[in-house]
Amino acid sequence: MYRPHPFSWVPADGARHASSDTKPTSGYPTGICVATLCGHQLIADNTELAWLWDTCPDCNTAAHVLAEVPMPPAVGAR
Repeated sequence: MYRPHPFSWVPADGARHASSDTKPTSGYPTGICVATLCGHQLIADNTELAWLWDTCPDCNTAAHVLAEVPMPPAVGAR
């Protein structure tokens, strides 16, 4: 399975988190426990609605570091 970065996104606990756990071909199934980049063990919720949740800011920061992509400036920042 192609994985351009050493992490994948997974909805869990009310937010979209990033995890470096091995990702099954069909994605992290609902109910599986994943270790997140923000340092938690959370239960995946791979439902359509869950993918609309906000992104965990700590996972987002860690994912940008791993991807070697700088964080965009905050909205309204000059």
